[in-house]
Amino acid sequence: MSSFKIALIQLAAGAQKAANLTKARTKVLEAARNGANLIVLPECFNSPYGTQHFANYAEEFHTTVAGGSSESTQALSKMAQDAQVYLIGGSIPERSREGALFNTCTVWDPQGTLVAVHRKIHLFDVDFPGKMVFKESSVLEAGRDMTEFATPWGKVGLGICYDMRFPELAMVAARRGCIAMVYPGAFNTTTGPLHWELLVRARAVDNQIFVAACSPARDPEAGYQAWGHSMVVDPYARIIATMEEGEGMVYADVDLKLIEEVRKAVPVYEQRRFDVYLDVAR
Repeated sequence: MSSFKIALIQLAAGAQKAANLTKARTKVLEAARNGANLIVLPECFNSPYGTQHFANYAEEFHTTVAGGSSESTQALSKMAQDAQVYLIGGSIPERSREGALFNTCTVWDPQGTLVAVHRKIHLFDVDFPGKMVFKESSVLEAGRDMTEFATPWGKVGLGICYDMRFPELAMVAARRGCIAMVYPGAFNTTTGPLHWELLVRARAVDNQIFVAACSPARDPEAGYQAWGHSMVVDPYARIIATMEEGEGMVYADVDLKLIEEVRKAVPVYEQRRFDVYLDVAR
């Protein structure tokens, strides 16, 4: 299969988890009716984003249970199965059996089977003097594994939000044959205007793959103001679909022939000098 349709669902999550899950389901089914084959939810789609919220909304789930073992994972499994799509379930706060908290993305196939789990590797610890201070590591543990999963169109790599700032993840994924990187991410109104578009396009042009970044919608009443601007970028680093900060959906047709086209035009895969510098994919 040389093409597929991706949908990014830009939602604003409120305080009621059940309402957030119902809203996500409605939009997933809508995107599927509109022809999407791969659907992406935003970071922390089932809860408000913030260190003060993670513990209260965290769920323990077991990756050996194909259909999900918690409220949110069961809902995601059912969404994927009913929509008959691959569903990247944004992220949810996860509590491990040992009690540690993680920011975790789950991926579901059209049968509702769990096919990948990614725990956010790089935690969002920043300090912009006079603007914002945020320290995920005060509450969360960091993941330790890079993640990719198979689809009929090729392998897809995963990261969550701050993971996007570290080029090694996309670099390794691309050299392992991934056709795309997908990042559910909640950049804010300080970091978003500075770096959101720049980073999405950089990961695409560096690796000559598609990159999709799915943000929550901005909620003026929320304590954390998401940047929004979910987008899909092609291997030339062109933005092929995006939106502003409100709730809505971004659709894009992903033409995999573009990967071959750009790699023939700019053959960096044949020109890298691993005799001069290390190959991080090894």
